[in-house]
Amino acid sequence: MNLTDITTIKSLLETANTGFKKSLGQNFLINPAVPKKIAASLKRDGENPLNVLEIGPGIGALTVELSAVSDTVAAVEIDGSLLPVLKKTLADCPNVKVINADILKTDIWRLAEEEFGGEFSVCANLPYYITSPILMYLLEGDIKPREIIIMVQKEVAQRLCASPGSPEYGALTAAAAWFGECERLFAVSAGNFLPKPKVDSEVIRITPFKSPPYRVSSGETLRRVIRGAFARRRKTLVNSITSEFPNMNKERFVKILTAMGLPADIRGERLSVEQFAEMTLYIDGVIPL
Repeated sequence: MNLTDITTIKSLLETANTGFKKSLGQNFLINPAVPKKIAASLKRDGENPLNVLEIGPGIGALTVELSAVSDTVAAVEIDGSLLPVLKKTLADCPNVKVINADILKTDIWRLAEEEFGGEFSVCANLPYYITSPILMYLLEGDIKPREIIIMVQKEVAQRLCASPGSPEYGALTAAAAWFGECERLFAVSAGNFLPKPKVDSEVIRITPFKSPPYRVSSGETLRRVIRGAFARRRKTLVNSITSEFPNMNKERFVKILTAMGLPADIRGERLSVEQFAEMTLYIDGVIPL
């Protein structure tokens, strides 16, 4: 069964008495080369099992390819109307378990322990509107996936993998850079989907760090620093960051920048995640001024 064939997709949805749901950001792949390429991007860790958590399997086009390259696949699908479709399309994939749940309301690490009993990778063709929440949920957990391979809106891929000082660099970039390394793998144009979205996509890989790469006073302070730095992009860092630290006067922030060897009028988008991390040490008094 060709799960990227338009006629097959429509027939499967009709049989299940369902259709394309804009509210869930559903866009189905119609190019068989794309799910194969995504699955092939997964890396094995020596002789260890390759366990994959898939988010949003849809009708199973990517799931089938993941089944072929993985030892175990747990596919979390929020749309209950697709369960009978997946039961049919994944009938020949005994190493796949479909779970009807909202990934943002799921204890992913408990699920991973129950289903895999160890390390796991994440693979997903994410709806654009929940890309950031899902990414941060995955990255901020106590247990990190080995790698995260996801398809996102092209603009989001550019932001996630941007360098400090570039127009695309922002709070999401810095937050993700704290948790892992991001790389852009390949582009997927809008014409590869049904319904056709208004924007192109890209597949990216994020490899979480096994331990924090830089010293910080606390993760919460770092999150506040990053949020504050980009709260008002047109303003200097000193004027922008006070939105997150209203009880700290601007003069103290200027002293912190001076101690870090930075000009007082620098903007947040010029700082690397390493510099944001250093700033937390001054803010919380770990390094005295």
